[in-house]
Amino acid sequence: MKYILASASPRRCELLAQAGFEFEVIPSSIEEKITKTDPSEIVMELAAQKADDVFRRHGKKDCVVIGADTIVVYHDEILGKPADKAEAYDMLSMLADRTHQVYTGVSLVISKKGQVHTRTFYESTDVTFCPVSRKDLHAYVETGDPLDKAGAYGIQGAFAVHVKCISGDYNNVVGLPVCRLYQELLTEYASPLSE
Repeated sequence: MKYILASASPRRCELLAQAGFEFEVIPSSIEEKITKTDPSEIVMELAAQKADDVFRRHGKKDCVVIGADTIVVYHDEILGKPADKAEAYDMLSMLADRTHQVYTGVSLVISKKGQVHTRTFYESTDVTFCPVSRKDLHAYVETGDPLDKAGAYGIQGAFAVHVKCISGDYNNVVGLPVCRLYQELLTEYASPLSE
């Protein structure tokens, strides 16, 4: 089975590799269009757009294209990647000492025995931060790490010292719910990593 990851995210690549997948990386080049308002529907819509784009351009017989999209949500406000350090600081200040949600949508375009179909799903994880001092926030923002991450932080990096607890899938917060991905593939293949 050939797997194609429709994302250049280093974190998603690392998670898939750790899970034992052999895959090719072909990032989607589409301009994302959001027509939904519910966070779960937004991430599924964007993941499906990415997977479909890559499948149409590079998909072959007997392959699975994996599209994914992650957003951070606090009180119904979607927090994407910050535009600059000031916005990153503002986001993290807002999230400090509070609980927010991380949604990841995953879309699988599966080509199997001449048939093509799609499976799309999402996972949501609650993340609670400890109180964070202004000094610590500024120090983290100055590293530049928040600038390429939804919600302005990476749970797997230096900001982990401020994560009080999570409820749900940790890998979902990193960017790909690999357990759910594997379970979805099990409905298609008896042994997803060896077929």
